[in-house]
Order: sequence, then structure tokens, then C-alpha cells
Amino acid sequence: MSISDNLNLSIFTDYYSFATANGFLREGIGEKIAWFDLIFRKNPNYNGFAIVAGLKETCEYLSKLKFSEDDIEFLRSNGMDEDFLAYLRDFKFTCDVWAIPEGTPVFPGEPVIKVRGPMIQAQLIETVLQLTINHSTVIATKANKIVRAAGGRRVVEFGVRKAHGPFASLYGSRAAYIGGCNATTSTVAAKEFGIPLFVGMNHSFIQMFDNELDAFRAYARCYPDNCVLLIDTFDCMNSGLKNAIKVFNEIILPLGFRPKGVRIDSGDLTYLSKNIRRELNDVGFPDCDIIVSNSLDEYIIREMLQHGARADTFLCGERLVTPFDKGAFGGAYRLVAVDNGEEIEPKLRIYQNVSKIAAPCSKLVWRLFDNETGKAIADVLTLEDEDLGKCSSYELFDPDYTWKRKTVDNFVSRQLLVPIFINGECIYKSPSLDDIRSYCAEQVDALWEEVLRFENPHGYYVDMSQDLWEIRQELITKTYE
Repeated sequence: MSISDNLNLSIFTDYYSFATANGFLREGIGEKIAWFDLIFRKNPNYNGFAIVAGLKETCEYLSKLKFSEDDIEFLRSNGMDEDFLAYLRDFKFTCDVWAIPEGTPVFPGEPVIKVRGPMIQAQLIETVLQLTINHSTVIATKANKIVRAAGGRRVVEFGVRKAHGPFASLYGSRAAYIGGCNATTSTVAAKEFGIPLFVGMNHSFIQMFDNELDAFRAYARCYPDNCVLLIDTFDCMNSGLKNAIKVFNEIILPLGFRPKGVRIDSGDLTYLSKNIRRELNDVGFPDCDIIVSNSLDEYIIREMLQHGARADTFLCGERLVTPFDKGAFGGAYRLVAVDNGEEIEPKLRIYQNVSKIAAPCSKLVWRLFDNETGKAIADVLTLEDEDLGKCSSYELFDPDYTWKRKTVDNFVSRQLLVPIFINGECIYKSPSLDDIRSYCAEQVDALWEEVLRFENPHGYYVDMSQDLWEIRQELITKTYE
């Protein structure tokens, strides 16, 4: 079987979702209208926030949702009812979907995606919603943290060979660019998404020649206008750098170009970069970039710069595109309301762990910005009929420690959830990837420095309206009566 030709992403689903949907239909409740929220419980990478990404994949999946005869036969062989199989054969997606746009900083407990539709349909899309949003969001969040550590220097996503599979690599490159990376080494990501491509040489090119100098000369003749030489194959300072300078003078300058950079992939990157910078400046190449790689992340980069490293570009691979440092995104898909025919009934899952108790009902997510500073004050979850845009002042309170209250004024509020699908049809026009990336940078800049801290970031306030809080408390109380 060729995966690319035959794999239908519509069955990219935990089997219990099919079993559950089959049970809904058998019990006559499959067409009941339900509301679900995709939330997360904890920020990844010890960060103070997460960056939403993955909406492109989500829209592509929902737009192509259908089941083939081969899918149906497989489900039949695993015990699904014939009525349910007939339902899948004639399946038409009719849900409404809202999402927080890609590039937006979000916080635990907020619905990143909201779904309204028949119970069967809303259940069947759970797995892929989590898969697409969880994966891309954790990478965009990590990339943003690395970019902030680099302090304005270039960061290149270098994870195409390190990602956990082709799809993870492709969409990981896209998410990293949203988070702020400047370029990618992935050919397919550059082709598919228009991400700027970083071009450099590798060690095998050098090893194929009798000596390093001949290899550098050959590479310079091939790429005189974009010459980046890898100088650590043998001896960075005593061989690589000296040969690179010789080739720059022999080939690059006579052709009317300037050298683009030298790269080091091993050794003490901080020490080496300082010495390389000194020598390049001394021989007339202050504009030649120093590019470093070797399992870099935000903590290594920050420490390098604190100790005076002179790197201009950081190539980041496995520590960016894989959950190397407990970077898994704890997404959860929660039923929050059901239309029982007479009223819309709020639903709440009660946990022994109180921190896991989410907010019921179909909600709006508001972000309040201070008019003087432009900084985000807090986010507020409200019922759908509450409009914070009309409020000139508002009392915030902590939903867990309710005596903590603060009245804010002189603010503007923005509703974060936007419609993506209406009655199963995609109505969302995604901005360009460059616009999403710029929007992400602007929105992160609207957060206070305390939220941006690498260690022990300040907990950003995600509050509830009084009406929503009272409904949640009533449901909790009823559960234990």
C-alpha cells in the first residue's frame, strides 16, 4: 500500500470515536446538536503561553471529510452496525467551527477551537483536531521562544531530517516559521509554503575532495553569490577558516560578490565564534555571517550570547521540531453543551483534579488590551450573549480564588474566536504565511515582559464572567449533592 495514494485521513481517528459514534446512532442521539471545545491544560516548554498553529491542516482535513468503501468494509469487519456504516457512506459534514487564528498567543483553559454540530460528527473529528493543533502549536511555541532567545539574530529551522515523519517535518517547518524562524532547510516546505530557503554545504561534499581547499574552491565556483562554507570538518581555526578566507579572496571577490557566511557545527561554539569574528573582521569580511548549529535550543543560545558569542545565525533542529524538553501539548476535547430539544443544557466533566475542570457552555473568548500601553491585561471567557465590547469598565476575578478581584477601565476588548466553517462549508480565508508570522510577532509583543520570562513566567489571567462562573459552580454543586 502506498500511504500517499491510499491513506484517507478521515479514518485518522482513535477507534473509540467510531465506537462512540456508532453507539450514539444506535441510541437515537447521534443527531443531537452538541458543542465541544478543544482546550489545553498546561503551556508547553515551560513557557508562559502557547502560539496557535495547525489551522491550515485542520481546514484541509474537514473540507475533505468522507469515507470510502474500503474504510466502511474495514469498520464492518471490526463490528460496526450496518446503520452506522450507511450513515458514513452518505456522510456530509455540517458542523459549525470557530477557531482562534494562527499566530495568536493562547493560555490554558481557553477554547482554541469550538465545534457545534450533530453529536456523531463532532465526535468523529476529535482526534485529527487534536493531532493537527497539538503538533503545530507546540512547535510554533518552541520556535517563538528560540527566536526570542536569539535577540534579533536569524534562526533557521533545520529539522527536516530530525522530525518524526514526513508530515511532522512538513507542517513542523510551517509552524516554526509562524513562531518566528527566518528560513528553513526543508526543500518541500519552501516549495509548498513559500518559506525562505537556507542553502549551505555539508561535510560529505568536503570529504569527496582530496583536500578541504579544493572542496571550498569547487563549492565557491558553484555558488559564488551565496557562498556559505562549512569550516569544522577537520580543524576550524587552523584549516577551515584559513581556507575559507583564501577562497573568498581568490574566487568570490573577483566575481564581484561578497562571502555570505561560514558555518561551524561542532566544538565550543561561543569560543570559536568570537575568534572567527575577530579574524574575519581583520581581513576585511565584517559582513560575513557566522552560522552555528549543533543541537541548539533557547537555553543554549541564550547562554552563548550571555558569554559573548558572535553568532549571526542559529540552525535549530531536533530540539525545535521534536518534544525534546517535555514539549508535548496537552490538548483535550470536551463536551460543553447539548441541545436537548427544550433548552441548551450545559455539560461539565468533573475531575478529582480540580485544575482539570474546564468551563461549560458555548463560550466567547475576549482579550482585554490596555489603551495606554497596548498590552494585554487579561482574557475573559463569557457566555455567547455577553458582549465585553460594550463595556467601559469591567470587574475581573479569579475563577478559583474568587476574592481576588480587580476593576479595569480604559481598555479595548477583542473577541478571539472567528468562524471557520458554517454548516460544513469552509468560509475562512487564511492570511498569507508571512502575514501570520508578522501577526504572531505583534501579538507576542503585546504581552508583558513578566509573561515572556523563560523561568517562572507570570501566570497570565484567564478569567470567567460572573454568569459563566455561576453556571459552572452550580454544576459542580449538583454533582456532589
